[in-house]
Amino acid sequence: MIYKDDQELIKSYLTDTSNIQDGHTPGVYFPETVGDVSELLEKCASSGKRLVIAGNGTGTTGGRIPFGDYVMTMEKLNRIKEPVQCGEKSAIMTVEAGALLEDIQRTAKQSGWLYPPDPTEKLCFIGSTIANNSSGARSYKYGSTRNHIERITVVLSSGEILDIPRGRHLAGKDGLFSLNLPLAGNMVFAKPDYSLPLTSKHNAGYFSQPGMDLIDLFIGSEGTLGVIVDADLKLVPFPEKIISCLVYFHSMKDLFSFVEQAKIKSGGVDPRALEFFDRNSLEFLRAAYPEIPAVTSGAVFFEQEVTSINEESALESWFSLMESSNAMLDDSWVALDVNEQRALRAFRHQLPVQVNEWLNAQSESKISTDMAVPDGSFVELFKFYRDTCEKNGFRYIIFGHIGNAHVHLNILPSNHDEFLRAKALYKDFIAKVLELGGTLSAEHGIGKLKAEYLASMFGDKGISEMARIKKTFDPDLILNIGNLIPEPYFTISDQP
Repeated sequence: MIYKDDQELIKSYLTDTSNIQDGHTPGVYFPETVGDVSELLEKCASSGKRLVIAGNGTGTTGGRIPFGDYVMTMEKLNRIKEPVQCGEKSAIMTVEAGALLEDIQRTAKQSGWLYPPDPTEKLCFIGSTIANNSSGARSYKYGSTRNHIERITVVLSSGEILDIPRGRHLAGKDGLFSLNLPLAGNMVFAKPDYSLPLTSKHNAGYFSQPGMDLIDLFIGSEGTLGVIVDADLKLVPFPEKIISCLVYFHSMKDLFSFVEQAKIKSGGVDPRALEFFDRNSLEFLRAAYPEIPAVTSGAVFFEQEVTSINEESALESWFSLMESSNAMLDDSWVALDVNEQRALRAFRHQLPVQVNEWLNAQSESKISTDMAVPDGSFVELFKFYRDTCEKNGFRYIIFGHIGNAHVHLNILPSNHDEFLRAKALYKDFIAKVLELGGTLSAEHGIGKLKAEYLASMFGDKGISEMARIKKTFDPDLILNIGNLIPEPYFTISDQP
């Protein structure tokens, strides 16, 4: 076990991409084995010392930032085993929590396999993506991280090491779990008593559904229930070929029609990703890509996995859909080979670069959303975002995962007054999303930044349910306090 308390050496563990600036810690622990993690947690539980579990600093919600607690970073636990085929079209790869996503995806590809989850930031730790149930563009076809985890090892706050394979521990018809643990003995507890929104992506609070698997309680729990130290990832065959395209539209009506038809998946159209850029996003990108049409309302990026047998027919189906949707065919960008697809992926990732360059010249941070709604409500939410920003004179962009009715609104304040007005409007956005049956967070999680808003979605009773589950596994309240659950709810949950 390595420990560092030189403040100059550990200052990088006080930040992530949330732009929270006032984190502080007495020191950082660097466990090198699962045994190290277990020993440290056991000592912390007996002494009351609190720990923040640190990923690689790529999160957006302040989850790894300490406010006086100690930090435990998982970076030394970074081993990746070779994939082991377990079926004609599946394989398992065992990885430790500190392994980088890009290294995992590279190792899988070298053996002819694909690990489907694809968060934009490839330098994230795999354990963090599991704890956060991360997703990305390919989630339209493959779903979030949860769908690709077959087993995890979790160290509880007591130091107990718990192996959780999928399918072993299921909630009964009465909603109860029963675990017989070597140290804790027999644990009986109920699953969270609330319903989740009917969105295709959701990442806010503990998972709950009838007959649920215990592994799914830990996936997406943001490190509040235990420390994920390793996992078995489920792989699929690497696709033979991919076609991708960036399609421009003169009108949003035509763009929405195109997306709606693409999601029907008929006639050979079967996207694995459907991504959106509004006209303001394209304006940001025009500095790096002057070939973007001067007059366009927005664009859709899509990808589809194909084979040499069906590639031509799939392309014909897409072109037919583009034509019937009045797409700007002459201006659209079709990428069929590896180099063109790499260039198109660079286009997609250039947007945050351009936005960050603009923000660096400003004195204020952006206000951003990560909300999603059921498919049928997406257009209403989009118009609410757009019209609210236009009415207030904000500079803004809207982009993201339109296939999942999940786009990000970024308001870009030019002064402090605009920042305050935009921050005040965030509650209006939450209210609208909840009115439409949506979720507060679809992929980035809650962390510390959004914990205060979670009760608006689940109510006090729902947050108290989360506090109950938290105290079942972490009775001494030493893990990631302040993440997900506002601290006052631990007192509320004790009241009769």
